[in-house]
Amino acid sequence: MDPSWLGIIGICVLFGLLALRMYIGLAMLVIGFLGYCIMMGIPAGLGLLNIVPYSVGSSYTLSVIPLFVLMGQFAMISGISSDLYKSVNSWFGSFPGGLSMASVVGCAGFSAVSGSSLATSATMGSVAIPEMKKYGYSPKLATGCVAAGGTLGILIPPSLGFIIYGILTEQSIGKLFMAGILPGVLLCFFFMLTIYIQCKLNPTIGPPAERVSLKNRIISLKGIWGLLFLFLLIMGGIYLGVFTPTEAAGIGAFGSFLIALLKRKLTVKSIAESALETGKTTGMIFLIIIGAEFFTKFLGVTMLPMKLAAYISGLALNKYTILACIIVVYIILGCVMDTIAIMILTTPIFFPIIMSLGFDPIWYGVIMVVVLEIGLITPPVGLNVFVIRGVSGNVHVSTIFRGILPFIGACMVALFLLIVFPEIALYIPNLMR
Repeated sequence: MDPSWLGIIGICVLFGLLALRMYIGLAMLVIGFLGYCIMMGIPAGLGLLNIVPYSVGSSYTLSVIPLFVLMGQFAMISGISSDLYKSVNSWFGSFPGGLSMASVVGCAGFSAVSGSSLATSATMGSVAIPEMKKYGYSPKLATGCVAAGGTLGILIPPSLGFIIYGILTEQSIGKLFMAGILPGVLLCFFFMLTIYIQCKLNPTIGPPAERVSLKNRIISLKGIWGLLFLFLLIMGGIYLGVFTPTEAAGIGAFGSFLIALLKRKLTVKSIAESALETGKTTGMIFLIIIGAEFFTKFLGVTMLPMKLAAYISGLALNKYTILACIIVVYIILGCVMDTIAIMILTTPIFFPIIMSLGFDPIWYGVIMVVVLEIGLITPPVGLNVFVIRGVSGNVHVSTIFRGILPFIGACMVALFLLIVFPEIALYIPNLMR
């Protein structure tokens, strides 16, 4: 049998195990280990089993993951999300759809200390949706804007998605962080524009709140000092080359701890809960990475990714047509799987293709993240939508999906602009030292 066929069979069996609801990290580990044993022999497979878990668990580069997760946990304890929303609301709340705009900007701000779309949606949804309900906002708009805004969690740095992609492809995590800034701002602007247009066409869905005096607006800015401090400290340090992303993660975690301490929000119980949640999230991610290492080694010895890349690059197809096909696959997978799992599963297959087509790997990382976030809010199984369903009370899933549709259109416009004008993503990274 051609080794490539064994790789194809392995991929099919993997998706079969996932359909049976087997955990993706274990599924990749089992298929990768067994496939490697078939290709290279049982002793070689056992040797891999001896080396890979330790090399992943002891990796200095991967220590950035638990540190950024811990930073997000301390940020939630400190009440940054509610303070941020109150501040942004005082500036935007009096506009038509202003509370929804404030929710999107709040999601963008919280993304700077979260790194996770699902966490951003859950945290900001619990703060913003009750406020919008109080002012008579349409349930479609109230839930749709937060579900869409939550997608910024993995795009605006520091992002776990960029960290994983950078590790898998050996690209600069610092440059990937910088590449996410302008696309994140662009997408946030398009979400706000979408809200404005909807409320102009139908003012009843987003009535304005009370106008806040300029003095109180300025006073409200004191609520965002912690978030602004953390973001400028982390991203400024990375951009100027003062410290590496791993060092920035440690500094960010400690800074987030100090903010929670200064706000007197820390207790023994909250610290223990933060450590426990960080451990759970880190364990989940590391198991996926270990499984992906086995699966990648297996695919490597079958030569399937390389042959697929050579075959596709040799087709008489425009490279953007091939990119469009990859985007469709990502959107479909994003409906039913976690973004990090998709990234780890597909990068060994698609990345060689992207490189053979001559695309910039930093730019492609941004495109991948944006596309995966579209998948998180796309029917029928957008995971962000179900997170919002959980925090919104009695709003039906179909209502949230209807509210999401205009924002999916905004995402598509932003994605089109990123493809046509790659410099939107690459401008800041190209300025780095």
